[in-house]
Amino acid sequence: MDPITAIATITRRGTEVSVEGADDDADFEIGSISKGVTGLLYADALARGELQPESTLGELLPLGDVPVAGVTLASLSIHRSGLPRLPKSAQPWRRTLALWRHGANPYGESLGELLEQARGVVPAASPRPGYSNFGFELLGHAVAAGAGMPYAELVRRRLTEPLGLGTCYVPATAAELGPGALAGRSRSGRPREPWTGEAIGPAGGIRATITAMARLATALLDGSAPGTAALDPVADLSGRVRIGAAWIVLRGGGRSVTWHNGGTGGFRSWLGLDRAAGTGVVVLSATTRSVDRRGFESLAGLG
Repeated sequence: MDPITAIATITRRGTEVSVEGADDDADFEIGSISKGVTGLLYADALARGELQPESTLGELLPLGDVPVAGVTLASLSIHRSGLPRLPKSAQPWRRTLALWRHGANPYGESLGELLEQARGVVPAASPRPGYSNFGFELLGHAVAAGAGMPYAELVRRRLTEPLGLGTCYVPATAAELGPGALAGRSRSGRPREPWTGEAIGPAGGIRATITAMARLATALLDGSAPGTAALDPVADLSGRVRIGAAWIVLRGGGRSVTWHNGGTGGFRSWLGLDRAAGTGVVVLSATTRSVDRRGFESLAGLG
């Protein structure tokens, strides 16, 4: 079975979208590009005065007097919170095994279950850059709490509807999947359960069509998207790589690429921008074959 893949290219001349193997209204899991969306919502909340960079998780979420309550939103946004990729209590190895063997969704917790996991975590004493799904789950729900609404509603009210994205949503259960929701597959073609769950939404639970993602990329390029300041790098990761609020910035060859990718049990995604040139590329795939190379090469080819 040929993989279902969609690509959008954005230039100052306009946008081109193509979908192979499905209709334009098919929606994909965008995986960790959801973190980029959370970064936008975080930066927008700062601009609205709802939060401060040094606001802590404990000020926004009902965590009680536990170590993780003192973690700041700013540290979460650049993966320097000292939090693990996943908490030990989530049994990540058991989840990974279930995914490999049965295609099971390794996520699915409610917000209450996420907070209970967080109460048992002690952040690293001297945090270094460390990619954390767990951290971005907490960041997104803290931003939503600061705005006085659930995360899924925050995405809808501050991004999907204002930008006219169309299908871009955060399903908490499989029953909430839209009519165009694609089923993801492994590289060998084995079916995978959808990655739904209230907790995972801010870190990897958003679904969208290629048209929606193209509109988002366009809004990021022209500055009309809320929270566009999230794209501006504020800290080093390594070498030529810097980071804004989730968004990774790679400099080299006389150009700068702002990007994020994503991967779930049955999907891969990539969104990249050359902000100076006013160009962007989005690639979505309903299989676990990497699309990063295609994304970078397509963006470079736009000149």
